[in-house]
Amino acid sequence: MDTVNATGRRKASIARIYLKDGKGNITVNKKSFDEYFTVPEYKYQILRPFSIVEAEGKYDINVNLKGGGIKGQAEALRLAISKALVKINAEDKSALKKEGFLTRDSRVVERKKPGQPKARKKFQFSKR
Repeated sequence: MDTVNATGRRKASIARIYLKDGKGNITVNKKSFDEYFTVPEYKYQILRPFSIVEAEGKYDINVNLKGGGIKGQAEALRLAISKALVKINAEDKSALKKEGFLTRDSRVVERKKPGQPKARKKFQFSKR
């Protein structure tokens, strides 16, 4: 198998991954996976697609992450991994889709409007 690439997005984060056969090494922006993602909950969420399709430790992944915060990057990476696993084996699509890993979460921060302190908050109204 040659390299399979996929992209995932969440909020302002973009994850581009290159997945190939290997021993389960994950490199994120030229750092090790454990060094880049220190929160155990994010690590668990990122590796969850592998456990669903029973492919832990089968693939080496090289990841380029850009933009956003650590949570958005983790969710973008999870989407990219799920898409790449479907490219490798189309039979896994239903299991990943059932868990919601193939759906892009399109919620983003609402823009600030002029004449208001925030997106929806208004200045205090004074009648007189």
